[in-house]
Amino acid sequence: MGPDRPVLGISAYYHDSAAALVAGGVPLAAAQEERFTRRRHDPDFPTHALAWCLRETGLRLDDLAAVAYYEDPALKFRRVVGTWLATAPRGLPVFRRSFPQWVGWKRQALDEVRSRLREVAPGQPLPPVLAYPHHASHAASAFFPSPYPSAAVLCVDGVGEWATTTLWHGRDTELLPLAELRFPHSLGMLYSAFTYFCGFKVDSGEYKLMGLAPYGTPRYAPLIRERLIDVKPDGSFRLDLRHFTFQYGQTMVGRAFEELFDGPRRTPEGPLTDREFDLAASVQQVTEEVMVRLARTALARTGERRLCLAGGVALNCVANGRILTEGICDQLWVQPAAGDAGGALGAALAESHRRGAPRTHVRRRADAMAGALLGPGYSDRAVEEFLTRGGYPARRLPERELVDRVAAELARGRVVGWFQGRMEFGPRALGNRSILADPRNPTMQSTLNRKTKFRESFRPFAPAVLAEDAKDWFDLTQESPYMLLTAQVAAAQRREPESAGTEAVTGLDLLRVPRSTIPAVTHVDGSARVQTVTAQHNARFHALLTAFRDRTGCPVLVNTSFNVRGEPIVRDPEEAYACFMRTQIDLLALGDFLLDKRDQPPWCEEEDWRAAIPVD
Repeated sequence: MGPDRPVLGISAYYHDSAAALVAGGVPLAAAQEERFTRRRHDPDFPTHALAWCLRETGLRLDDLAAVAYYEDPALKFRRVVGTWLATAPRGLPVFRRSFPQWVGWKRQALDEVRSRLREVAPGQPLPPVLAYPHHASHAASAFFPSPYPSAAVLCVDGVGEWATTTLWHGRDTELLPLAELRFPHSLGMLYSAFTYFCGFKVDSGEYKLMGLAPYGTPRYAPLIRERLIDVKPDGSFRLDLRHFTFQYGQTMVGRAFEELFDGPRRTPEGPLTDREFDLAASVQQVTEEVMVRLARTALARTGERRLCLAGGVALNCVANGRILTEGICDQLWVQPAAGDAGGALGAALAESHRRGAPRTHVRRRADAMAGALLGPGYSDRAVEEFLTRGGYPARRLPERELVDRVAAELARGRVVGWFQGRMEFGPRALGNRSILADPRNPTMQSTLNRKTKFRESFRPFAPAVLAEDAKDWFDLTQESPYMLLTAQVAAAQRREPESAGTEAVTGLDLLRVPRSTIPAVTHVDGSARVQTVTAQHNARFHALLTAFRDRTGCPVLVNTSFNVRGEPIVRDPEEAYACFMRTQIDLLALGDFLLDKRDQPPWCEEEDWRAAIPVD
């Protein structure tokens, strides 16, 4: 029963399933199942992630104090049944399809978890399997690993069991619930409805909608406030459900939404028009307004000046940045795996602290996430064995020579795949599974989107910047280690458009207008989704940024995830090499080994690999 005994956390059966292992209140290992199965947002039981967590820590199931599941299946069942009854008869088709699962294994999900655990470790005694409410898991993931001894906590997502928005007060190892909003009134569902209507996938395309917003004007925002969402001064709200179908159907919206917003839903992969730009800008503006009001209320209710965020909506880095620029809190910390994957970590932390584990990291004024570098890593020996087995030419270099060589190649305009150390937990690449490039190159954003990532041209790229130089390049008031804050590029780095008449440029044509000395990471509104890098969190990535700064005077690099559109981020050397050869990445740094594409043998695949990747 000791507080140091490890606890395993699990999230599964909706999207982004994951496993996380915590001991003494400290995260030791965490990974998403998609990174092992290569199925983006994999919702299945995290068999591979769980088995890896145990291998990484050298533990068996019978070493664990408990297994903590990230939501309450019985409470969720009551919400599902209540929603079916409340929407009858319109929800009957969905009821017929899903009811057999809900009266079966889904209602008894903890029994399903126990059964799957026995498959992972046959013959081993099972520890107790416990359930934590969905938003309690989010709140635990937001506060317990934060660097704050106390803070207000705000969790906003689509829906857990019933809760869609919750306020908490975190103090030491306790979390006190203060208020909640319930389904179907959901800010996450509102944002996902517009994601769907603009032709993107729900639960994966929301970040695209956020990236699309700066191309438009928020001309629909008054209509959203008038017809869709009634927002109170304290941030509480109600949706007008007559315009939505998510509560009883397989789609988010229907004819009433089309009548309100000038026609039918955009066809996925269809052309983007001014309507989609303006819809994105409008719902983004409303979302920011609600988040700011909720943050004010959370801080006022707790008397705190520090705020922690989690839940899927907390991945909206523009809204997070707005909270900071409004000046309503002194410090803001966002869980890097703010979505459902982070629920696995939150459930494990909640159980670990319930058992008496302290939050020792707070004394160091540091968070407990280890830079979110909690996933699988590969030794140089493993990398060398892979290269030898494949017959892939590479040079092994000392670290100083490696970072100097890579910095020089980046400065020449070459694109680098950067595969180092342990993998990131959460949706962002933070310098260990990254594609890197020179942000000063005005054509780099277009080149990376078209020829490396194979994705939409409007998508922005994020900058990684040395933390000690960040204030000279971005209007940031605090560090942003997890790429979850958006800030304006600093005035000293901005550039006025050279040609006359650019004020009339709209939509995707805005990409042609230069805006800063680092155009590849400057969005069309002059903003950037910033990652600040310290030697403490990632020494080798910090050394590379330092070498690039020393060579160019610029302490910033383009940092995008090491994958192509529709794929999870690469996990192992084999996946990294395949991505390297399939795309226009010029060099690959695998640990201490540097590979140049010009030296590699011809790359042949029997099937078209892009045809096998689902559109995201």
